[in-house]
Amino acid sequence: MPRLPHSTHAILRALADGQFQSGEQLARRLGITRAAVWKHVRQLMAMGLVVVSVPGRGYRLAQSIELLDDMRLRALLAPACRTSLCSLTVLDTVDSTNTWLMSRPGDFPAVCLAELQTAGRGRRGRQWISPFAANLYLSLGWQFDDLPPGFTALGMVAAIGAVRALHRLHFDGIAIKWPNDLMAAGQKLGGILVDMQGEPSGRVRAVTGIGINVRMPDAAAARIDQPWTDLARLTHEALPDRNRLAAALIEELMTALQLFAVRGFAAFAAEWHALDCTVGHAVNLEHQQQTIRGTAIGVDQDGALLLHTESGTHRFVSGDISLRVQP
Repeated sequence: MPRLPHSTHAILRALADGQFQSGEQLARRLGITRAAVWKHVRQLMAMGLVVVSVPGRGYRLAQSIELLDDMRLRALLAPACRTSLCSLTVLDTVDSTNTWLMSRPGDFPAVCLAELQTAGRGRRGRQWISPFAANLYLSLGWQFDDLPPGFTALGMVAAIGAVRALHRLHFDGIAIKWPNDLMAAGQKLGGILVDMQGEPSGRVRAVTGIGINVRMPDAAAARIDQPWTDLARLTHEALPDRNRLAAALIEELMTALQLFAVRGFAAFAAEWHALDCTVGHAVNLEHQQQTIRGTAIGVDQDGALLLHTESGTHRFVSGDISLRVQP
């Protein structure tokens, strides 16, 4: 159900500012009964939104939300970026923005965002917690006619683009944990998942999904099994609105991928080194059901992890690393 029923969506927009709206007013505005209003409110609650109901005053969201808006998003994009995009789609709910974009036959570059993912995916098959209108779930589809050098580092380049976007919005101190976890103060702020699809012509369609925690609700956070943070915890000022964050991400990702397509990972190697929060640290690497202990000494020209262990220096193109080394 990519789009909510019209009345449900209308009630959601009416309640988005966190102010009370009477059931009678909502019913009159939408031309439905008050019982129908309550039915739609219950649907919002089933999506994880906390709706406060007070007799005589009506309904309000426990916390105001800012909904994504495709028209506003387009207006926020730089003209060159807006012109280059083949499509930009905002969904109310979807299983996964990556899956949705990969299944569409349209031309790339294309962007899909969703307010809620019912089957959001992290790397290595993990679930990505995706509560409604709380964080940012964005996928960018890109076509490579020829594979650039270091193509396996695509997710790393996307992570650099995400850090650039956050810097534009004055979030400093963001680092990257190999291969593409966005980190702040040692806690996970966001993650990246890349899906790829080859074509008979040799072209590759790649979809890069990015999830960034903006204001994670406590109820959803209880299901996260690792140290995490969100943008709300990183700022004492007002949060940037999600539309502006999405626009910055789209622009920086497209800029990074344009350069990557021409010059490969080499164009990002110095920037990666400056953002790498694991280089020089003792780490555990989970690789092919083994735990390998060593010291991260950076990455090679293709973005592969270089790990110095008791048996020498080894190269890894996949795996999960942790700075929480157990004695």
